[in-house]
Amino acid sequence: MRKLLYFVALLLATPAWAATALPADSLYHADIRLTDQNGQTFTLADRRGQVQLVSMLYTSCPMVCPMIVDTLKMTRRAVGEQAAPMQTLVVSFDPARDDVATLRAFAARRHLNLQHWTLARAEPADVRTLAALLKLKYRQLPDGEFNHSSELIALDRDGRIAARTSIIGRVDPEFIASLQELLDRTRD
Repeated sequence: MRKLLYFVALLLATPAWAATALPADSLYHADIRLTDQNGQTFTLADRRGQVQLVSMLYTSCPMVCPMIVDTLKMTRRAVGEQAAPMQTLVVSFDPARDDVATLRAFAARRHLNLQHWTLARAEPADVRTLAALLKLKYRQLPDGEFNHSSELIALDRDGRIAARTSIIGRVDPEFIASLQELLDRTRD
């Protein structure tokens, strides 16, 4: 009887979306393991149920990557109070140099609110898989820098790409409207 009550309580506490199968086009089908700025390991699927703003960069980047972070910040501000439940996930292209301590220092230097931001690293094969799933291109140059796509991507709570923008350095009004619509649907 005790096991039955525990099972019933668990079912009642489980959100309806968690009990449903993932859509075929969900990125959460990929077994990608990430480690955040605090050394905590998680999978993409562990973030199911949350709207996410996602991008990739590397912390030693001198030009475009700081602009990506600034654009993510501007985007969160432009969405306004609706952005509160939205999580921001930034994954490094450079796992060799972007260890946990480097990610943590980058978050502090960039004044990122870690309640809503996660900086992560992964093993090289998982970085390649994630970049391919997000349709982001990158390659390391002989000097250790990277050429890479610069995009912001919105994932719905089931891990599907809901919107994307390659506008960096300013807010993309169409992308903001897509995010607001996505967040509105999540509340329903």
